[in-house]
Amino acid sequence: MKKVIVLGGGLGGLSSAIRLASAGYEVTLIEKQPSLGGKLQSYKEKGYTFDLGPSTITMPSSFADVFRAAGRNIEDYLTFYPITPLTRNTFSDGSIVDLVPDDAQMEDQIAQYSPEDAKAYKSFMQHAGKMYETAQEQFLNRLLLTWKDKMDPALMRGFANIRPFTTLQSLLKKHFQHPNTLAMFGRYATYVGSDPSKSPAIFSMLAHLEKEGTILGVKGGTYTIVRAFEQLANELGVTILKNTEATRIVVKGKKVVAVETTQGNFKVDTVVANGDVLTVYNHLIDEADRPSFTQKKIESYEPSLSGFVTLVGIQRKYPDLVHHNVFFPEQYEKEFEDIFHKRIPPEDPTLYICNSSHSDLDIASEGSSNLFILANASYLSPSWEWNEESTAAYRNRILDKLEQVGLDGIKEKAEVLSTYTPDDLQKDTYAHRGAIYGISSNGFQQTFFRPSNRSKDIEGLWFAGGTTHPGGGTPIVTLCGRLVAEKIIEEDKSHQVKGVY
Repeated sequence: MKKVIVLGGGLGGLSSAIRLASAGYEVTLIEKQPSLGGKLQSYKEKGYTFDLGPSTITMPSSFADVFRAAGRNIEDYLTFYPITPLTRNTFSDGSIVDLVPDDAQMEDQIAQYSPEDAKAYKSFMQHAGKMYETAQEQFLNRLLLTWKDKMDPALMRGFANIRPFTTLQSLLKKHFQHPNTLAMFGRYATYVGSDPSKSPAIFSMLAHLEKEGTILGVKGGTYTIVRAFEQLANELGVTILKNTEATRIVVKGKKVVAVETTQGNFKVDTVVANGDVLTVYNHLIDEADRPSFTQKKIESYEPSLSGFVTLVGIQRKYPDLVHHNVFFPEQYEKEFEDIFHKRIPPEDPTLYICNSSHSDLDIASEGSSNLFILANASYLSPSWEWNEESTAAYRNRILDKLEQVGLDGIKEKAEVLSTYTPDDLQKDTYAHRGAIYGISSNGFQQTFFRPSNRSKDIEGLWFAGGTTHPGGGTPIVTLCGRLVAEKIIEEDKSHQVKGVY
């Protein structure tokens, strides 16, 4: 029986571990934190429950496929429910647009501030739908491990269809004129940690994905997905070691042979690293085993944006808040100048609020709200330091802004008030420079030719996570983990047929 170590218990690592265990591999999953989930954690205080991390769930098939491949039904582990409206967008001029699947309702709402943009809505959504179809057929459901994979004629035709050198913002400006509409649909670039003026137009597909595939909630909170994956992994015999840190991947003859950890050493045939590629190379592999070319190549990638999180538990309901809420600033473009150029927290940030107690009454006590408040932030750099003083000041700026848009008492009346910075994210998960999505998708190269899922230098070393193909986001990294596992299984079977072992 082949032995596999999975480093990191995020959704990508869990997905890989489950698929490999279901195929008969001896799998050990190692997680440095006291709980699984990676960047998705659960935080509880004073009767309030918060999902610390991803909260917008789409593409339920990516989760269902993990269970299906193991001979299980996801319905026996998780309960999803649709969220309506999908997201409430509030703009600086007072306009509000609730994202809903109905085209006529969307047109009516947009027409309140821009009749011209309302007329263009259907044509934009049709274009977004074509982008999604191409992505599904050519990019999302396969790994790009070799030049043969990357030069596949079907893939090349897909590139031609999606116009990879056209930015999302450029595409949007061909359809819309008003800054509200441009901000509302430009925000999809941030779903992959990027700038709408630099990320490719293919991310317009997310508008179609949310409209047609809907946005889902999970009964008990998003972290319930992690618990369900952990339960399934245990049922399949995966050995899970928490509070255990990998300290070195041992390489001999350019092949993985063992993993050293704080709880002992393990001989292995294969390692699946569910973490940032650069972190793995820098901290777990001896310098002699990582060629300088590979090191320089990986270091050349620009990190994605990070996030500044404020958790508020308050004995109050806010009637204007739905499950997912976005408050846009007057100058949306300036946010990305601050993040990617000045590398400082945005002076006037867009604020996202997940108010899951709006949909799931068991998340918080009656009459109270559990608010996950996210402001996009720059990855860690010398331009900004998150210390006690700067953290408190930025949190107060955010809470003051929310008071101004009608969330009265959010600062003075809060029973729970906790913050989580990019520095905290780096310390907890070893995310390179505190980036949420690994590398950004700013540009053609970083979007379509990300670091490989298989090490080119070390046999038996694989990567599953947002840094690698097909990219970041909760359902995508889950899909990535399964694709990596299935490729390992496929190649091992091929070797067996050829009599390699």
